[in-house]
Amino acid sequence: MLGIVLGLAVLMVLAFKGWSILWAAPIAAMIVALFNGVELLGAYTITYMTGLVGFVSSWFPMFMLGAIFGKLMEVTGMAKSVAVKLSGLIGKERALLAIVVSCAVLTYGGISLFVVVFAIYPIAINLFCEANLSRKIMPAAIALGSFTFTMTALPGSPQIQNLIPMPHFNTQATAAPVIGIVAATVMAVLGYLYLLYRQKQLRVAGEVFIEPEGTQTSLDNEKLPNALLSVLPLAVVIVTFNIFNFHIIVALVAANLLILAINYRKFRQFVKAINAGASDSLIAIMNTSAAVGFGAVVQSVPAFDDLAATLSGIPGSPLISVSVTVNVLAAATGSASGGLAIALTALGEQYYQLAMQTGISTEVFHRIVAIASGGLDLLPHNGAVITVLVVTGMTHKESYKDIFIAAIIVPLIALVAAIVLASFGVY
Repeated sequence: MLGIVLGLAVLMVLAFKGWSILWAAPIAAMIVALFNGVELLGAYTITYMTGLVGFVSSWFPMFMLGAIFGKLMEVTGMAKSVAVKLSGLIGKERALLAIVVSCAVLTYGGISLFVVVFAIYPIAINLFCEANLSRKIMPAAIALGSFTFTMTALPGSPQIQNLIPMPHFNTQATAAPVIGIVAATVMAVLGYLYLLYRQKQLRVAGEVFIEPEGTQTSLDNEKLPNALLSVLPLAVVIVTFNIFNFHIIVALVAANLLILAINYRKFRQFVKAINAGASDSLIAIMNTSAAVGFGAVVQSVPAFDDLAATLSGIPGSPLISVSVTVNVLAAATGSASGGLAIALTALGEQYYQLAMQTGISTEVFHRIVAIASGGLDLLPHNGAVITVLVVTGMTHKESYKDIFIAAIIVPLIALVAAIVLASFGVY
């Protein structure tokens, strides 16, 4: 058991210090194997790699098509067109709301969280300039709209965090819609209220907009595609995936083809964009798969049975147990999808059997684990946190506190609300 705890600690520390999880995860896995008397070479070449390859085999098409979708939306200007239109409708006086809503629409439409950060930044910097807001809260606004309620709570989300539980609990992406909608509402409302509070606090302190060096805040001369046409690919993903119940791969292929058809005059950009999206997907899936490989080693060692017994023995509802497990693993890996994949690879069958024994709907388990994955995942070493800070030109010292409250504390409150609802049989 000490080896498992130490391995998790090492993985978290190395990730926090900026080590790539591609080699930090094998190091942590070998610590687990060493303390459990498992032969190291076999633990790496067989157990670890089987876990890693298994995740790639299951999810690579979705990762690749999703990354290509996001890149095509970005290079054609369609993602920016949707964001600009929404921002114009909401108004510069509600700049924070415009950013949150724009991010939410893009992520719920299937665009990768990382791509949304790049797509939304030019609009965000323009709105902050016009509203004279401190850029310190920009990362938190983007995080709230991208990394919280549309990622884990809203039923039907095509994000990976909502898809991973499906095969483990035999559920659909729309599982437990009432719990999901309530949790999403809690996240959106509380998070937005906090951002308004911080906006007021910063203004009282005299902190206003300071234009970052080398940034152009005007979008007036930029020609963007028609907003209504631009929203169609997003709608295609949502409708084909949730209403017609096509596989997510089919939904993404249809959306990609629609982008190509609408923007046929820009065909010279297509190959470069598709290549870039495909390359980006390799980084994303390998980072997650590395974490899953670590989980496979943990699951294979003798001490795992003790760990499983400890976690499943947490007093109260098994929903509390699974929430704690997913949160701890998401924190350790700095990844919502990584922590969720590890937890369900290791304990998914056990929690499925618990659902059968206790009478708790598997839909409830699906929604709770998805929401839980978006809790402690956004610790300082999280890749999305680092990306949004780099893109916005802010530092952990300047902006991380706001991210922590809006995208960690608020989702944890929503998780508690979801568990309470589930305890009354509402889902």
